[in-house]
Amino acid sequence: MSSHAGALLARKTWRTLEPLHGMIYFVPEAADAYASIGITGRTGYFASRAAPMGAVSAEVVIATFFNFNPELVHAAIPRAWEIASPQAMVKARFEAVDGAFRRLLGDQVVASAEMGRAADLARALAEVVRDRVEGRPLCAGHTDLSWPESPHLVLWHAQSILREFRGDGHVALLLTHDLSGLDALVTHGSGGEVPAHLLQSTRGWHDEQWSAAVRSLKERGWLAEGDVLALTEWGAAQRQEIEDQTDRLAAAPYLALGEDHCAELRALARPWSRIFANFLLR
Repeated sequence: MSSHAGALLARKTWRTLEPLHGMIYFVPEAADAYASIGITGRTGYFASRAAPMGAVSAEVVIATFFNFNPELVHAAIPRAWEIASPQAMVKARFEAVDGAFRRLLGDQVVASAEMGRAADLARALAEVVRDRVEGRPLCAGHTDLSWPESPHLVLWHAQSILREFRGDGHVALLLTHDLSGLDALVTHGSGGEVPAHLLQSTRGWHDEQWSAAVRSLKERGWLAEGDVLALTEWGAAQRQEIEDQTDRLAAAPYLALGEDHCAELRALARPWSRIFANFLLR
């Protein structure tokens, strides 16, 4: 299979399964599970995602999460570890996943043979990643966790590993293109897929910080002049190069599983992903 075909396989399979992972940042089960051990608000996001790496410092979270205002991170970490251990956060996160899957998909789907097969295929993908964690710290932390027993939790955990594998590679490419975390958000927002104001607010950047990044990116040729946030032709080409190379760097596990098995996994997971995606769009 060509590198282009492998990259396309990686993107298709990741995009189909991503709602299965991404829902954990929005479902009420997550906030409830974290609150039960004393973690509330945005601290739950930072602590739950960082917990597989252990009781790391705020600086490690800033480095690995990449595009959040450091002020937000320092408000949550390391204070979170004084309230709940990383092990408790991991346990709470899996409990939240279990509750969300059962509420949105139903116990019958959770216990189905299709769920078991999807879990086996997804775990096979993630097992490939375990031998390729160099330079991918968030992914490495997730691969170090013990596998859960229930198939729906296996499926979620496998997709989490694959998501962080992809994300770590994406961060490396942003750095090689001399983009900071804030720069990356501005250029992403300039592409029109996600509203720029939403990226700015959810990552905690102040207006003056955002405006300074916009001015800098205009000077560097990434953004067009004018009041409308838009990429230049060169900037759009650079962003596309980053996305294409991200797919190529993420392709190894999908190539190892093979096109037929990836297609089978997508077919199994697609109805469940749609349910989660519809929930996220409400």
